[in-house]
Amino acid sequence: MKKTHYYFASDFHLGAPNYESSRVREAKLVAWLDFIKEDATAVFLMGDIFDFWFEYATVVPKGYIRLLGKLAELSDAGIKLYFFKGNHDMWVFDYFEKELNATIVSDELIVDLNGKRFFLHHGDGLGKGDNAYKLLKNFFRSKFCQWLFARLHPNFGVGIANYWSQKSRIAGNKKQEYLQKDFEQKWLTSYYKELKQKFGAVDYLIMGHRHFPIELEIEKAKYFNLGEWVNFTSYAVFNGKEVQLKNFEPNPTQCKS
Repeated sequence: MKKTHYYFASDFHLGAPNYESSRVREAKLVAWLDFIKEDATAVFLMGDIFDFWFEYATVVPKGYIRLLGKLAELSDAGIKLYFFKGNHDMWVFDYFEKELNATIVSDELIVDLNGKRFFLHHGDGLGKGDNAYKLLKNFFRSKFCQWLFARLHPNFGVGIANYWSQKSRIAGNKKQEYLQKDFEQKWLTSYYKELKQKFGAVDYLIMGHRHFPIELEIEKAKYFNLGEWVNFTSYAVFNGKEVQLKNFEPNPTQCKS
């Protein structure tokens, strides 16, 4: 089969809120990657793949071996992988680049795919306001903060992070359904003006972070929020002509953890 499709997904939050539910989610993700591998040209993993990730010089968080093995299989088959830093896994350095030949994206990625211009970003810290978070994000991404955390023994540092993962705010978001949509439209209208001034017009904006699978139009562009995989199993696919927001419905026999 000719590989012509580009896939986008985000906010898997593996590790949250506990090991058992995370393993079930990981099995669904592996089934999804098996489902798309036949026609995938590239897979864009757009942040918060893990609820916490930190790469020590010789240590990475244990677990997720089935997902990482499947990603290695895709990479070895010639499918290009992109790994975006989210606000939960911003401490990704070069492990996935070395092991999976993935391209690591720290902020936005503007890319042309089959004649269409895409703006891709995890979605955090964009637009006006939220200055406290932006300041905190800059601190966490600083070399000094990373150096400090690396001084902690992995048992202690990862233990603290896993404790906070158990309190993840993502659980239960599905109850709100699409009440987010009106807010998203107002935010998008404001932010797109800023984006055009800085980067020029685009055909598609694809982001994660906000945890709601949403499709909106802004001027001549289309915006997609990818949702998440705790309450949804949503993703986007570009078939070379248009982007579609879809929901993966795995066969239960594929998702045994």
